[in-house]
Amino acid sequence: MATPVHDVVGIGFGPSNLALAVALEEEYGSAVDAVFFEKQPAFGWHRGMLLDGATMQVSFLKDLVTLRNPTSRHSFVSYLHARDRLVDFINHKTMYPTRLEFHDYLEWVAASFAGMARYGSEVVAVRPHDAATLEVVVRRDDELHTCLTRNLVIGAGLEPVLPDGLRQGERIWHTDDLLTRLETLDSDPRRLVVLGAGQSAAEAVEHLHRAYPRTEICAVFTRYGYSPADDSSFANRIFDPRAVDHYFQAPGDVKRMLFDYSRNTNYSVVDLDLIDELYRRAYAEKVAGAERLRILNVSRVVDVRAGAGAVRLEVCFLPTGEVTALDADVLVCATGYRERNPLDLLGEAGEHCRTTPEGRLAVERDYRIATDPACGWAVYLQGATEHSHGIASSLLSMTAVRTGEIVRSIAGRGARVAQEA
Repeated sequence: MATPVHDVVGIGFGPSNLALAVALEEEYGSAVDAVFFEKQPAFGWHRGMLLDGATMQVSFLKDLVTLRNPTSRHSFVSYLHARDRLVDFINHKTMYPTRLEFHDYLEWVAASFAGMARYGSEVVAVRPHDAATLEVVVRRDDELHTCLTRNLVIGAGLEPVLPDGLRQGERIWHTDDLLTRLETLDSDPRRLVVLGAGQSAAEAVEHLHRAYPRTEICAVFTRYGYSPADDSSFANRIFDPRAVDHYFQAPGDVKRMLFDYSRNTNYSVVDLDLIDELYRRAYAEKVAGAERLRILNVSRVVDVRAGAGAVRLEVCFLPTGEVTALDADVLVCATGYRERNPLDLLGEAGEHCRTTPEGRLAVERDYRIATDPACGWAVYLQGATEHSHGIASSLLSMTAVRTGEIVRSIAGRGARVAQEA
């Protein structure tokens, strides 16, 4: 049998490539042949942090489609109408749905594109087939399959990061799978420790403190307190689509300046309402003389030893150097994520990709990796573009606009290739 040739192959089927599937359908209908390979057995987006009551940090209007196509039938508003909750949501007077509801919206959209998705499938190799196509090798049910594509779109998401020297295990977790891990925890743990000072850390502390009313919850971080996210109106302009143009065109020193200025919109910051809630609880417990929520600020974990029934931590109070030993049931690391290196996925195809003097992938404005002139195939990135396109480029805020740009680029390149042929 002939190896199938697709117009588009996507690696990953999270929100970014799901939005791409929508854009392809809305712009070109069935004229484009696209398939998406996803390692998970079903659609899922940060399921381990779908904490009760946790809300999105972006407006519902920044869904998969609205900024690209406000009339789309796949918008969050259309989802609310289909679920018979549109009036109820309006009465709720919020721009920020819960994370659980937004995940249900994503599943609702994904169900319409199940025919494009190949769940339980992992891309293990990519290599040039000829000047016009790439060969994609996929592992599914312990068998290898291949297909060819003219365009590859990498939307593989992020990978969780643990502090140096730590590995996940029975007593050391990452917030990425917090809820799944909690299902295995004893019903009445004595002490839980959360490491980190960002949104995920604060949400984990709040959830654990509420879910385990007899458990001591310790929050450990090097700052004096949680830092509020700057979501003011002018600061949010960094998430405007035009800001990507500005960042892409800027010289290197201006890029660094813009990135540094905007870090407090997204990195190691917490919603002010959540900060106030945690402070209220800590103060109320201090008044009552029963402090179950302990904030170990200006502190660093200097040693971790995991045993069969507990994990022992040594926590250093940085101003004095005093070290305190803590025995806990679990250490929860809310220590963030990092972008996957696209070159790890591209393999042999990566040898034809250009890099910057700093050793990063050279990325064009349309999110396409710059390649050798002879390459007729194209690789697009949905992620790993902060260095070239700015802090907002790979976030959910920009998904609808970014995927529209990628679709237009794919169509334009297809027309050019046809003319050249």
